[in-house]
Amino acid sequence: MTATDLITIRAADPGDLARLDEIYAHYVRLTPVSFDLEPPAAAARAAWLAEHPASGPHRILIAARAGTPVGYASSSRFRDRSAYRSSVETSVYLDPAWVGRGIGAGLYQSLFDGLAGLGLHRAYAAVTLPNPASVALHRRFGFREIGVLDEAGHKFGRYWSVLWLEKPL
Repeated sequence: MTATDLITIRAADPGDLARLDEIYAHYVRLTPVSFDLEPPAAAARAAWLAEHPASGPHRILIAARAGTPVGYASSSRFRDRSAYRSSVETSVYLDPAWVGRGIGAGLYQSLFDGLAGLGLHRAYAAVTLPNPASVALHRRFGFREIGVLDEAGHKFGRYWSVLWLEKPL
């Protein structure tokens, strides 16, 4: 039996929010992966979860072991203007102890399976560089590189570039 055999994937619910916040806070505090400088306030994260129902184009799936989330993937509004409604921005965050076990790929597979047939045209993803594991994951799911925003963010005393990728849906 492998670690992924013990993992279930399901839609996120409000009871998951504290654990999702812990996972995300790791990336905010210790990595350049997120350009947030401080973890978002609880009210902002509750609003974020509310914008992602269990079905539809904007959703959050969690990977759980024994009911406890160990990671999540999301498809979110790409931009606010109406003409962007056929596009989503996707992301994956895992508890660092669970990275490299295929869980991110499982989450993405479930996410893209759920988005099929919803009339979406493109998925976009932004990856802070360097991040070869994330770039490889996105390539595995058919994303192609479309450009780099050179030194777009400043965190931890240095500038970070962001690779944008897109995938036809």
